[in-house]
Amino acid sequence: MPDLTSTANPRVKNLVRLRTRRHRDAAGVTLIEGRDELALALDAGVAPTEVYWAPDLVGDRDPAGLLDRMPGATRFSVSREVFARIAYRESPDGWLAVASAPGRPLEELELRPGPLVLVAEGIEKPGNVGAMLRTAEACGADAVVIATADRAGTDFANPNVVRASKGTVFAVPVASATTAQVRDWLRRRAIPAFVTTPAGRTELAAADLTGPAAIVVGTEATGVTDAWLDGGPGSGDRTVVIPMHGTVNSLNASIAAAVVLFEAVRQRAAAAATSQS
Repeated sequence: MPDLTSTANPRVKNLVRLRTRRHRDAAGVTLIEGRDELALALDAGVAPTEVYWAPDLVGDRDPAGLLDRMPGATRFSVSREVFARIAYRESPDGWLAVASAPGRPLEELELRPGPLVLVAEGIEKPGNVGAMLRTAEACGADAVVIATADRAGTDFANPNVVRASKGTVFAVPVASATTAQVRDWLRRRAIPAFVTTPAGRTELAAADLTGPAAIVVGTEATGVTDAWLDGGPGSGDRTVVIPMHGTVNSLNASIAAAVVLFEAVRQRAAAAATSQS
C-alpha cells in the first residue's frame, strides 16, 4: 500500500500550497514534476529534499533509476488519487519532487570570456520563460536573467516554468533583479546590450554578436521599457530589429529570443571557423 493515500494529509496540502509564489518564496523551493524533467535536474546536480511517486502510474519498478539517484531525499509513495491532487500537469507520469528554488544573485553568476546572456524583461507567461530557457541551453548561453521594471515578471521557481523548460532551468545559470540592477551589472562587466525592438536601428544580421553580448527581449504587447532604449554615449548598447517580410510587426517573445540567440551562435561559429582557417 502507498505511504500516502489521503488528500487531507498535511504533506499533500503543503504541496498544493507550493503552487503559489508566496508559499514557494517563503520556503525557498520549487516543484519538479515529470520523469524527464527530474532526470535533467539530477544531471545538473540538483538534490531534491522530497520525492513523491505513484506506483500506479510509474509501475512497480523504477525504470529510470530515479529513486536510486536521490539517496538524500525523503521518499513517499502515493496513491493515484493523491497524485492527481498534487500534480499540476494534465497527463502526469507519477513523479514529483521538492527541491531548492533555482536562481542565484547576479553577482554570483560565473561567465566565460565573451559571454552570451539572455535578459528577459517583464515576461509574465511561464511558457515563454520556459521556452527561452530551452533555447538558451541549446545555444550554450552563459545565463538567463529576468529583469523587472514597473511590471512583475514570472519567477524561475514557478512549476510551469520548470515544466515548460523541460528541466533546463536547472541546467542554465539563472538570476532575477530589477532592470536598473541588471543594466548596472552589464555595464560593470562591459557586456553591451542588444535590445530587440521593432524600432531597432540595426538589422539583426548586421549586428556584431561575436563578442560579449546580452540579448534583451521584452513583452510582445509593450516591448522593453525606455530604460533599455537610452544606452547613453559609450555604452556600446544597440537596438536591433528582426526583419519582418509579412504583415505582422512583432514575434512572440520566446521566438524573438530564439531568432537572435541562434544568430549569435551562427556568427560565433563562422568567426571561429575563419580564425582557424
